[in-house]
Amino acid sequence: MDLAYCSTRLRQNAAAIVALAEGVTPEQARWKPTPEEWSLLEVICHLHDEEREDFRQRLDLKLHHPNADWPPINPQRWVTERGYNQRDLPAMRAAFTEERARSLAWLDSLSHPDWSAAHVHPVAGKMTASDVLGAWVAHDHLHLRQLNELHWLWLTTQVDALSLEYAGGW
Repeated sequence: MDLAYCSTRLRQNAAAIVALAEGVTPEQARWKPTPEEWSLLEVICHLHDEEREDFRQRLDLKLHHPNADWPPINPQRWVTERGYNQRDLPAMRAAFTEERARSLAWLDSLSHPDWSAAHVHPVAGKMTASDVLGAWVAHDHLHLRQLNELHWLWLTTQVDALSLEYAGGW
């Protein structure tokens, strides 16, 4: 596992995530393409909670307490249970930035981690510490794509569709 690469990606991805969540009106932040899909604000809240309660915590358990059970999480339910779409975007953007900084400092503090340490996940099966770190980076990329798509879809509600065709294929 290339910890330096993953740390760099997590740092750069955080900057991109924050950039995509800036300059957004409260209306756009809470807008959803469909009732089932997430708003931009919900994505940022999700990333914040995943940062605290999923990837960093589970990687720490895998590396330092390999026999400990992972605490249960339910990110899909959190969206409504935790009232993500009623929160304040600037505050959640700052909270995500703060948690990511904690994660990066923690990753920087690791000394000779055993990337082969494994855990049997009830859905994913056997996962090594390396798998968890890779999934963390991949998770960022999935949500960067989602944030970009939300910006694109919002734009389609604001301008004539013909002008978007001129931009090229989506």
